[in-house]
Amino acid sequence: MVLQNKLNITSSTELANSEEKLTKIRALELFSKGLLNTIEVGTFKGLCEIHQYLFQDIYDFAGQMRTVNIAKGQFRFAPVLYLEQALQEIDNLPYTTFEEILAKYVEMNVAHPFREGNGRAMRIWLDCMLKASLGQVIDWQRVHKQDYLSAMERSPINDLEIRVALQAALTDKIDDRLIYMKGIDVSYAYEGYDLYQAEQLES
Repeated sequence: MVLQNKLNITSSTELANSEEKLTKIRALELFSKGLLNTIEVGTFKGLCEIHQYLFQDIYDFAGQMRTVNIAKGQFRFAPVLYLEQALQEIDNLPYTTFEEILAKYVEMNVAHPFREGNGRAMRIWLDCMLKASLGQVIDWQRVHKQDYLSAMERSPINDLEIRVALQAALTDKIDDRLIYMKGIDVSYAYEGYDLYQAEQLES
């Protein structure tokens, strides 16, 4: 099934390619225009701002809470019936330490509030919290795809594995353009989007 989109694309491959290109351009703008510094940190509202900016050219639902139940494999994300309440509870979670930030991130991943594009938006949201509270971000190049995916799959039961993997990849180079761009490429590759390199899309 191909999601309804603003480009009226009916091919899943064509949509994936267009989505990757257009949203990566927007992801670069978030950094180059200083927009990341204006986003509300640690809240669903802030995450919506990131998601809306990334996906504004593709989907009408950009930045909007999903209205359907979704699952990945055997795992069902938070039911729509309880999603708003879950998001309010996540908003209230603290994010002053690395452990608290990761716990908040894991809970938001369980909520999976959007119809599409959750992971890509949430990893930027995670880095915003780390930057604001700890003066660090994750160098995603140091987090192997399969290690990340398997750790996130197990994180609702035990988040130790993902905490260890991400803590080992922390860097204080929070304003390094190359680390950000490479991080976007890795983040997208986790989801199978690896046709374009961010460097190629810089205007």
